[in-house]
Amino acid sequence: MSIYEIPFKTIDGDETTFADFKGKAVLIVNVASECGYTPQYAGLQTLHSELADKGFTVLGVPSNDFGAQEPGSDGDIQTFCSSKYAVSFPMASKIPVKGDGKHPLYAFLTGNAPTTGEVEWNFEKFLIGKDGAVVGRFKSDVAPDAAELRAAIDAVLN
Repeated sequence: MSIYEIPFKTIDGDETTFADFKGKAVLIVNVASECGYTPQYAGLQTLHSELADKGFTVLGVPSNDFGAQEPGSDGDIQTFCSSKYAVSFPMASKIPVKGDGKHPLYAFLTGNAPTTGEVEWNFEKFLIGKDGAVVGRFKSDVAPDAAELRAAIDAVLN
């Protein structure tokens, strides 16, 4: 299965597939509103704003899998992200990202990344190339402005 065939729901409740991102480089990040890494939203928004015109986007994927740090509804999450961090990048509906019940998107990501295996915490990042391949995986402590992440994004955009 190609990543472009994977269905998911947007935070607005619309059914879609990853095909909406075909031809773009995408940084997929499992996010949470009550995590120590939550301030990374600001850096993710900066990346999205700076690189959108080059064919790049961030996809935020809320999950409550780690420490129950995303307890709110999709509406609560959307309000938090827009009011606290002015998030304008696309967001998915809240889903499980680990374990037997993980969403098919995360089954694909964790099985096809350069380093396979379960997501370990909130704000883990998967970089998808313009061809739909998982080309990078970055742990939670790799900030959106980290040199290694930016170099990987630049490489897929050039």
